[in-house]
Amino acid sequence: MSDDKSRSEANRVNAEEGREEAEDHRVSAEAARTEAEQFRVLAEEARTLREQYREELESVRQEREALRHAAEEARHAAEEARHATIAAVAATADTLSANLTQMQFLEDARNTLRRLTAGKPDDVQ
Repeated sequence: MSDDKSRSEANRVNAEEGREEAEDHRVSAEAARTEAEQFRVLAEEARTLREQYREELESVRQEREALRHAAEEARHAAEEARHATIAAVAATADTLSANLTQMQFLEDARNTLRRLTAGKPDDVQ
């Protein structure tokens, strides 16, 4: 019976070791599940950050496009203003030229009148 007792004791010891090993595996599996959950949470946070970055990048692209558009419109407006200034300067030059021509005509007419009246006596009418 002592063999039976020794065998029972050995079986009990083996069973206890098996339970301890199973508990170790359970603890390891639980730790792996915990790490996997932490990794899943980090992956979700990374996905959220990537999406936010993509949205901000798109916003910057749209702002850059709007600025490019505004710059193009400003360039067109400046070009139109330049043409308007050139036209105004040309119109002013034409007006000044016409005024100068009129003044020269009047000066010539006055000189002609002086010459005509310079040779006649005052009593001749």
